Amino acid sequence: MRTPEILFFAALFIVFYTYIGYGILLYLLVRIKRVLKPSLRRDLSPFEPEITILVTAYNEKEFVKLKVENTRSLDYPKDKLRQIWVTDGSNDSTPELLKEYPEVTVLHLDERRGKIAAMNRAMKLIETPYVIFSDANTMLSQASVRVIADLFRNPKTGCVSGEKRIRSSASDGAAGAGEGIYWRYESTLKKWDAELYSAVGAAGELFAIRTELFREVEPDTLLDDFIISLRVAMSGYKIDYNPNAYAIEAPSESVKEELKRKIRIAAGGIQSIVRLLPLLNIFKYRTLSFQYISHRVLRWTLAPALLPFIFIVNAALVWSSPIYLALFIAQTIFYSLAALGWILQSREIKVKVLFVPYYFLIMNYAVYRGFFRYLAGKQSVNWERAKRG
Repeated sequence: MRTPEILFFAALFIVFYTYIGYGILLYLLVRIKRVLKPSLRRDLSPFEPEITILVTAYNEKEFVKLKVENTRSLDYPKDKLRQIWVTDGSNDSTPELLKEYPEVTVLHLDERRGKIAAMNRAMKLIETPYVIFSDANTMLSQASVRVIADLFRNPKTGCVSGEKRIRSSASDGAAGAGEGIYWRYESTLKKWDAELYSAVGAAGELFAIRTELFREVEPDTLLDDFIISLRVAMSGYKIDYNPNAYAIEAPSESVKEELKRKIRIAAGGIQSIVRLLPLLNIFKYRTLSFQYISHRVLRWTLAPALLPFIFIVNAALVWSSPIYLALFIAQTIFYSLAALGWILQSREIKVKVLFVPYYFLIMNYAVYRGFFRYLAGKQSVNWERAKRG
């Protein structure tokens, strides 16, 4: 086999493994673990420690009432649930509206210094043993706090990740349909990751940690949820997960808004890989490193870079074997469907099956944009929130 062919199949394997193969392997490993190590009987006695819900908000006045009332409705003892909102820089009456709710502690500075600075400041004032981080514009499932508390029974659990759900409807465009499918797949992988050893990161919309494990995060951090949760895991604890603790929000208003969000996440992903460099040491972190590299690192590095390489090399080899011809035709069809999805979306014609390849390409295009934005140092720490549908 010639060198171009070896490189082609190696690249094809990496891309397949990143997006599909790891999920298959993970499923098999989890099934084996269930046979070799059956789950222990759960303790069903009440476990209701004091917990603080921490919300960092910038100009979220339209969500204040919804979020506070959602928190009030949660199935958890009211005297054991604290609410702290940090509203630094908000000038749309968010702090004033919150003062109408006596159970909410409001921390406010006129200067906007970013989410991380607000979070670092608030964490110094947390007195409960556990803290839940959540966004102002996401509503929590009624059982979410109780489910999270229950997972902390395990002394090895240092962080709990909730599930992010996208509110879907028949009218969703490419952004909504693609985002919804992506998060359903992600949630499945996260569930299996946690069952095998540890989830790999947490969703900022809903995650919790043991307060004592929090360490100040660098002020220019882009993915605070990812960095905080993985550093907890690196310290010897696991990130647990239960889909019954979930946060729900509307999908991005458009592909343009979703792309803006994905580019920021990609820039943050590259930054995270740099800051979590020791986690690549599979001899030290073993299963956690394997999961981290398979589930996250490859998606933010090799896999997107190899997609154009595979297509170009395949084109050069197309007439050397029927296998290469079949693979090239398959790639051409896939990219054509993505282009068709883009055309239909721009004309507001909704064919959801075509939005999947389109959203896949958008995700990988965002990685390129995010990578160069990170290198240029042009990604602001102040989150410019994507407009939701």
